[in-house]
Amino acid sequence: MFAAMLFAISIVALAQFALYYWRAVLSGVASQPVSSAVFEAVRVPEAQLQGADFEKLASLLELTPELKGDHGGLGSVGIYYKVIGKISDLFGKLSPALANWGEQERVLCARYAAVMVDRRLEANLAQAASLRSC
Repeated sequence: MFAAMLFAISIVALAQFALYYWRAVLSGVASQPVSSAVFEAVRVPEAQLQGADFEKLASLLELTPELKGDHGGLGSVGIYYKVIGKISDLFGKLSPALANWGEQERVLCARYAAVMVDRRLEANLAQAASLRSC
């Protein structure tokens, strides 16, 4: 009994650590600078980026070709964005603080998508420049 309880606590602690680590990586990537071309492409000023802009940026990422094949997509950020949206929709009416937190997390996801679009565009421009130099 004690071993099972210790195992369960260990699994929960490991899952919590993994979630915190993933969230830290998400924040780290989202804090990187993004070129103004990305924000012009989705017609949103950088200072006015909202959580709802995630869909625009995700569709822009799908439209940009991937020349190197490193698969720098959104991964589980899209799932996180949807889960946070559902939580915010369900409980945001009860707690304005929770609604505010949900919007901040959705903006973080949108910022992450903008960084990924910018990375892909830079990689494609570098690949095209190297092909022209041959």
